[in-house]
Amino acid sequence: MIPRALISAFAALSLISAGAAQASCRLALVLALDVSASVDADDYDLQRLGLAAALDAPDVRHAILEGVNGYVALAVFEWSGRFQQKTHLEWTPLRNHGDIDRAVVTLGAMTRSRNDMPTAVGQALGYGATLLRHAPHCDRQVIDISGDGINNEGYRPVHAYRHFPLRDVVVNGLVILGDDPEVMAFYSGEVLHGPGAFLEVADGFDGFQAAMTRKLYREINNIMIGGLNPAQGIDSPPPRLTSRPRG
Repeated sequence: MIPRALISAFAALSLISAGAAQASCRLALVLALDVSASVDADDYDLQRLGLAAALDAPDVRHAILEGVNGYVALAVFEWSGRFQQKTHLEWTPLRNHGDIDRAVVTLGAMTRSRNDMPTAVGQALGYGATLLRHAPHCDRQVIDISGDGINNEGYRPVHAYRHFPLRDVVVNGLVILGDDPEVMAFYSGEVLHGPGAFLEVADGFDGFQAAMTRKLYREINNIMIGGLNPAQGIDSPPPRLTSRPRG
């Protein structure tokens, strides 16, 4: 018969281990939103409200709170020209519904900093790398960058990957289809970075919310599907969301 004191010791150790796992961070996620001159006021609102709605989606909440052990830390910034980046959400641990609620309100109330600047994707990646330096220690680091155009100012993504500490960071892309026919090839060929990196596609800014919801669900769950298709520049389609996803 196992002594009662030994049983109590094992129980205490289990509780300590569970608490430590819950206290650790499994994902530091940076969301980077394009606010260059090609994004008009209506487009900006579709991004702002679409991102808030995507974070508030039941499937995404479930993935954040009911997934594997550890919490998700989130930071959000907007970007356009070489020196035009603005952080809207500083590093925020998402440990419960209240944390998510507050982040949703903050993102839904964002105000745009500039509307007349070009598209400096390399500098946006550098800014994201700088944010990650101040992130909690997490098992994974991901930058999620969205945009509707190619780099037309400053250094290109390859130089950001060469000069910033991004070696162990996964960079995923969300392409917003519109007037630029080169944007898909640019994101798939120059922006995606790291093992399992993938590209999500929005059919214009009207499709941003749905695309961001799919993307967050996949990133938070660390779902890797197939491999990059060089002919199409995107991965196989992500899983269809349901109201009761498995953690």
